Amino acid sequence: MAEPGPGPSRARQEEPGPAGKEEAAPAPKKRRLAGGERYVPPPRKLNAGVSFGAEHFAETSYYFEGGLRKVRPYYFDFRTYCKGRWVGRSLLHVFGTEFRAQPLAYYRAAARAGRLRLNEEPVRDLDIVLKNNDFLRNTVHRHEPPVTAQPIRILAEDEEVVVVDKPSSLPVHPCGRFRHNTVIFILGKEHGLRELHTLHRLDRMTSGVLMFAKTAAVSKRIDEQVRQRQLEKEYVCRVVGEFPEHEVVCEEPILVVSYKVGVCRVDPKGKPCQTLFQRLSYNGSSSVVRCLPRTGRTHQIRVHLQFLGHPIVNDPIYNMEAWGPDRGKGGKIGKTDEELLKALVEEHCSKQSLEVLGIGEEDLNSSGESKDCGNSGDCTKSVEADPINGSSCPAEDKKDPERNDVAACPLNSDIDLETLDKDKELNLCGNQDGQTGEKGWEEKDPLCVECRTSRRDPSPKELVMFLHALRYKGADFEYCSSMPEWAMEDWEE
Repeated sequence: MAEPGPGPSRARQEEPGPAGKEEAAPAPKKRRLAGGERYVPPPRKLNAGVSFGAEHFAETSYYFEGGLRKVRPYYFDFRTYCKGRWVGRSLLHVFGTEFRAQPLAYYRAAARAGRLRLNEEPVRDLDIVLKNNDFLRNTVHRHEPPVTAQPIRILAEDEEVVVVDKPSSLPVHPCGRFRHNTVIFILGKEHGLRELHTLHRLDRMTSGVLMFAKTAAVSKRIDEQVRQRQLEKEYVCRVVGEFPEHEVVCEEPILVVSYKVGVCRVDPKGKPCQTLFQRLSYNGSSSVVRCLPRTGRTHQIRVHLQFLGHPIVNDPIYNMEAWGPDRGKGGKIGKTDEELLKALVEEHCSKQSLEVLGIGEEDLNSSGESKDCGNSGDCTKSVEADPINGSSCPAEDKKDPERNDVAACPLNSDIDLETLDKDKELNLCGNQDGQTGEKGWEEKDPLCVECRTSRRDPSPKELVMFLHALRYKGADFEYCSSMPEWAMEDWEE
């Protein structure tokens, strides 16, 4: 199930939603049922909105350690209505074919623990056949990746908009494994800024100017400027080597290789795009470059710089050995897409830096890819999340079977899920009323893979990529941030 984002949700699929507007479980109706018949109530209508409220912010809390902002693990309900392709299939079959991030033993143990509910009734038998409008709820122990402890700086605020300087490593809104460690949640919890409308997005690893509208009317007005190409965005980055002194225009089409891992490449079959580059300085080993994207494709600036042979110095995707000896210069990779993805994942696994990609091993064990979010800008598309586990799953109408071939890091599984005693430990969450929270966060959850997996934290340095959104200009506004330290002419690593 997809995390709540600013865009409209597909009816009966995505949960949880905005504050006070979540897709509530269907209220049971009393009526006579024939012998053996299971009543499935109709779905409730989704209400549009973008706000998160106090109940969402109270799910857990932050703490700071080693230059990182961390979220205390918490219990959380993932909810979804039965997808059309699941109708007539058993719950066990759906788990076994579509949600392979966890073994079937996990789902059996979760059912014994009362963590799986169907139409708000505990699931006793995974062989139950799903019907249209069935409402599923799964309570999980959720761990979020850490992000940099750098605060979000507010650049401007009035009755219409709020403009911030986003630190690197923070997603704009909940997506994939991130919820509380996002700009939207931090602004709501720490600055009381709620009901914000996302106007544009930045890569999770990109820092800089990020603008939100406070009302739907303002959002609509600025969105019209986007459609009419009246907006200008200016970025600055530090790249490998001596970038040409003259202005460089790159118009190579870009194709998305993997939405889940977040990888693109130049390809004739890709979408047309254009980026203007101008060198600002050169310190003998790396160059500071001004970037003006004229279109807004996924990772456009990063992919074009890689193609030109000047990838961003610390880009965790496009400046990796997995791309070959030339690191993708000129589009020369020498690997199939499947081989490239496998090599990238293995390289990060060997460096114990998989968290830098914002994904976990369980994400790689699950199948499928998500659809393009359709937003302009140098943005990372939000992953459509597994409605059972919260990790990525196939989109409703689009599957990508090659993802099953990506090698994942081995999980540490040192318990027998089949023999766990329900009465001893499995009811830690006590979530029968649908409430979630951080109680017991210091305890180990016996069903949680993360609780029994040891991994190192990334360093704050690993969570900073040298790409910064410097300026955002529209027909009647212009907002700028200061030049980052790494973009100074005399900067040395």
